[in-house]
Amino acid sequence: MAEKLVKNMAKLERLTQKEFQRGFSLIEVLVALVILVIGLIGIFNLHIVAKRGSFESFQQTQASYYANDIINRMKLNRTQLASYKGNYSGSKEAITPASPACDGGTLCSPTQLVAWDLYEWRSAFSGEDEIVGTQNVGGLDSPSGCIQITNNDVLVVIVWRGIRKTAIDSSKVVDTSAKCGADKENRRIFSIKTVII
Repeated sequence: MAEKLVKNMAKLERLTQKEFQRGFSLIEVLVALVILVIGLIGIFNLHIVAKRGSFESFQQTQASYYANDIINRMKLNRTQLASYKGNYSGSKEAITPASPACDGGTLCSPTQLVAWDLYEWRSAFSGEDEIVGTQNVGGLDSPSGCIQITNNDVLVVIVWRGIRKTAIDSSKVVDTSAKCGADKENRRIFSIKTVII
């Protein structure tokens, strides 16, 4: 009897081991694939959001650089401060080269230096300095720059087109932004105010 019991136990053990050794069922594999696909879609969307955020951050950094660039140029030519005032487009057609080129090889008057500074500034923020083939790859997307000067107070506003729409209430921004590039789609604004004495 003990022998029969051992044989039955061995037979039962073989049957149960065969059940566990069958592997995964098709349903389990499909569930695992669905979970994997959902995870991959989430990672892909996260990647897209990160790239957009990186681009927007880069554009804002560029706008900050361009605003500080023109302020530094104005500090070097303080006697002509009022001549820098105006609204400037970054479109390629609107930029005419300044003459003479005040790039260090030519001695320029302060008035000529204003024209050269504005030419170089507009060329930089419109991407004229970085060209691949015939395409501007640098600068900002559809930029405009506005300079407002009251006594020695200088306000520089850079406006460009961002990737997505925003709900910015520009009436709350105390600067020329209401006039500067107000017609731009998906408008982004960077402004800096300083005193030049």
